[in-house]
Amino acid sequence: MTTVENPVTTFRIEPVAGHIGAEITGIDLRDEFTDEQIRVLTAALHEYKVLFFRDQQIGHAEQIAFSRRFGAVTPSHPYDEDAPTEAPEILAVDSRLYEKRFGKRKYSYTNRWHTDVSALINPPAASLLRAEIAPERGGDTQWTNLAAVYEGLPDSLKSFLDGLRAEHRFGGKQPLWDPESTYAKRVEAAPLVTEHPVVRVHPVTGERVLFVNPGFTTRIIGLTPRQSDALLELLYAELADPAYTVRFRWQQGSLAFWDNRATAHLAPSDLAHLDVTRVLYRTTLEGDIPVGVDGEPSRSIAGAKFVGSAD
Repeated sequence: MTTVENPVTTFRIEPVAGHIGAEITGIDLRDEFTDEQIRVLTAALHEYKVLFFRDQQIGHAEQIAFSRRFGAVTPSHPYDEDAPTEAPEILAVDSRLYEKRFGKRKYSYTNRWHTDVSALINPPAASLLRAEIAPERGGDTQWTNLAAVYEGLPDSLKSFLDGLRAEHRFGGKQPLWDPESTYAKRVEAAPLVTEHPVVRVHPVTGERVLFVNPGFTTRIIGLTPRQSDALLELLYAELADPAYTVRFRWQQGSLAFWDNRATAHLAPSDLAHLDVTRVLYRTTLEGDIPVGVDGEPSRSIAGAKFVGSAD
């Protein structure tokens, strides 16, 4: 456990799972933080990949302000049209909006493992998600440590993966929306497609990170469809191994802050039979262009960089 103190705030960093996750206690996100405290939290984020905060009574403005201490905050999403007018940086993960948009009860954009918007040439560096309405049971989110997943692979497989590239496409291989919907037409008019390294080098830690996910990755470049599908299924099984994961129970006022360059996460799939509401709000930090083990950056096929604002 790490304790960080100053005259205003004392907080503690307590790891919660074997490979990923730490809970931050004794902290109020409405406080002013020193540069040293932000440095310690940033280091904890890079070490533990996802940080959890409880009982934070904040709104959109406070969430955006806290997010900006760590980088430029992007608009809510490349395709979002439901961001609050007064807070265009906020993405509403709202079951009521999803039911309206997709024509059926949903509790997240996708319940497949994914790294946020990895179809972008510069996927978000980090994401922050705050719970406003949490169901009394169910609705947990899981994260997996993609650096630990890579490290756990056999050396021969690592060497093979280090030289590969994969296509990431918004919607993945099987989009989850009605192809005749307004949302589908918006995506079709401005697609996001990028070729990323299968293994990216984290720009801060230098770790090698497995950078594929079932939410957005469609194929391995240079392999036949059968070979690509078989390899991706193997890798997806590895990243879903419970040994590399942590699970978080949402309550009103909970906030999760994760390194999107080194994790994938899984939204809940246990609520569809329940008549409940689940509302969370997300901010994202502008990301860098991934670079592979060979030093080569990702290549955009369709879509521009997604940039944010630091003020």
